[in-house]
Amino acid sequence: MRVGIVILPEDRWWAAEPKWRAAEEYGFDHAWTYDHLGWRDLVDGPWFSAIPTLTAAATVTERIRLGTLVASPVARHPVPFMRELITLDDISDGRALLGVGAGVTSAHYDAVAIGEAELTDRQRADRFAEFVEALDGLLTQDKFDYPGEYFTARGARNLPGCVQRPRLPFLVAANGPRTMRVAARFGSGWVTTGRKTDDHEQWWRGVAEAVAKFDEALDAAGRGRNSIDRYLSLDAAPVYSLSSVDAFTEAAGRAQELGFTDVVSHWPRSSSWYEGREAVLEEVAADVLPRLQAG
Repeated sequence: MRVGIVILPEDRWWAAEPKWRAAEEYGFDHAWTYDHLGWRDLVDGPWFSAIPTLTAAATVTERIRLGTLVASPVARHPVPFMRELITLDDISDGRALLGVGAGVTSAHYDAVAIGEAELTDRQRADRFAEFVEALDGLLTQDKFDYPGEYFTARGARNLPGCVQRPRLPFLVAANGPRTMRVAARFGSGWVTTGRKTDDHEQWWRGVAEAVAKFDEALDAAGRGRNSIDRYLSLDAAPVYSLSSVDAFTEAAGRAQELGFTDVVSHWPRSSSWYEGREAVLEEVAADVLPRLQAG
């Protein structure tokens, strides 16, 4: 099993850089940041952009994979985003990952900030499907045309393309049937957060149900069930995974039993979201990660 860590883009680089370096030194397999214009009540504090942050992280690391968890079509158009992704993949020498999801509702700050019109759940899913399909074409084909309802591309150039061929991996966040079909078609990885609930055991039951539904989506797409990596965002659960070593060990073990190849936690913060102690992170990195990664 591989293990990743999310570092929120809230610190000035002099404070953020040591975390990205440490993520690699601790032995994490991948490191992530949020791709939002602002996030929940943290919108009232400092916040930085995802792709420049990941690009800076690429220059101070050598091995660890780096990605968005997750990018969305809410404030992005696939043509300029394609250029940013190719650049990140180049600077990281092929270590970039694209976590991509349908995005937030119109009540979220991202949608409010750009004045987005309210979309139905179906419209958001349709827009997401276009976004992923367009990005796939843009990253793999030079002079690409895309005549979509939400996004259009005309003769878009993509040279030199990604270091990773045919493109950087897409890790598609999907909890519902429509987005799972997108993940089954385009994903090198599937990401799930399970269903939102305050009941810890109910959350795990929801994750198990999502696994079964995604297996069905893979079957329908004609893909083998072992052909795609499976990522679980542990901190979507009611219990923060790094609240203790035991909490993390239990969560990672349960994820492994459900067939997940990768789990992702969040760097501990001093208060509010993901509140915890870095001492727990250090102990997990020293004692738990090696056992998980060794299988």
